[in-house]
Amino acid sequence: MSRNPTDGRSQPRLFADEFEGFGPSRFRPADELAPVFEVRGKRVSRLKRGTKKHAPKAPGVYGMLDNRDRLIYVGKAKNLRCRLLSYFRENSRDPKAGKIIELTKRLVWEQTGDEFAALLRELELIQRLRPKFNVLGVPGFQRHHYICIGKSPAPYVYVTPKPTGKEQGTYGPFVKRYKSEDAARRLNDWFKLRDCPQTVALSFAEQGELFDVERSAKCLRFELGTCSGPCVGACARMDYSAGARGAKAFLDGRNKSMLRTLQSQMEEAASAFEFERATSLRDKLRALQWLDDRLSLLRTARDRNSFVYPLAGADGQTRWYLIHRGEVKAVAFPPEAESAARVSALLATTFTGHPAPAVLSDVAVDSVLLVSGWFRKYADERVKLFPHAKAEAACAIETKTPDGNIS
Repeated sequence: MSRNPTDGRSQPRLFADEFEGFGPSRFRPADELAPVFEVRGKRVSRLKRGTKKHAPKAPGVYGMLDNRDRLIYVGKAKNLRCRLLSYFRENSRDPKAGKIIELTKRLVWEQTGDEFAALLRELELIQRLRPKFNVLGVPGFQRHHYICIGKSPAPYVYVTPKPTGKEQGTYGPFVKRYKSEDAARRLNDWFKLRDCPQTVALSFAEQGELFDVERSAKCLRFELGTCSGPCVGACARMDYSAGARGAKAFLDGRNKSMLRTLQSQMEEAASAFEFERATSLRDKLRALQWLDDRLSLLRTARDRNSFVYPLAGADGQTRWYLIHRGEVKAVAFPPEAESAARVSALLATTFTGHPAPAVLSDVAVDSVLLVSGWFRKYADERVKLFPHAKAEAACAIETKTPDGNIS
């Protein structure tokens, strides 16, 4: 998700005159026209009266515009009427909601077929329009970043907002930088990899020198036993490289023995009443388990998680959400005789055989996290999922003419 708010000047002229919707969406069937409405008022009381009179008891997204027609906030709702009226309850609303509604001079909304569509549409609008109150003042809202493992001669794990493409491995993106930096530090400690600046000279044990040089470690990690000390020639290149390969194997998901070892050590320390050591091991395990869980999610989304999700909406219509590698790519109504060819073409475009990207884009990750969060919250919905081959077969049936020929 983009993290930079706009000042309104770069927003499209969606809101200059009469509100006709937030624009096109890939989370709506091409032939669906979304109901929209707006309420204007210089005073909050007038906005409240208009909302109470016109807001529907239906899912959708809404926007708040200030006196210069700048979009300052976008939200979603399972029930637009209930959600919008909550902004006018002074005794129960949070301070942020109060500040938003005080600045609002136009209140606009767009209905969606179901709650899932509202979630997707909200994300799409925040990514595209970047309203001020959606991206400012939210704790932990940071730019995306990546965990990387560098190249020889002495690679190590580090965090960066912009990978160069020359790394041995790039993983992410992530959003909680303090967690990523903690996990990277613990990986370097476990595999005894350096984390010093590139300007620090390195010397492996097998490198001969013409004259004896007195070298001293550049940090305490060597003394603490959490770095193999390539800066003082305390390790062989082969041994250091083995540690770097171990770190990469963990990041790739090929070797998780470190987690099992930490779990075992923590339990042993607790059994021996060594609670301080057990607490330290627990903290290490939590940091690395968080990283492993996040990387597993990204790998699963990148390599698998391709299916069709049929969802009956509040409006009585069923929609097919075409989810490829964990991300909603398109939405369509189930095929009928006149639409089967179009739906079939959309399926073919969505579920192509292109290689999975090595790293998901930040926009894709936000969508992947939304989808995974939805199925985590509504686990029973998973039984509805079916492969795209079944959807293609349904399209083929609909394209048959009464005499059995394909139209």
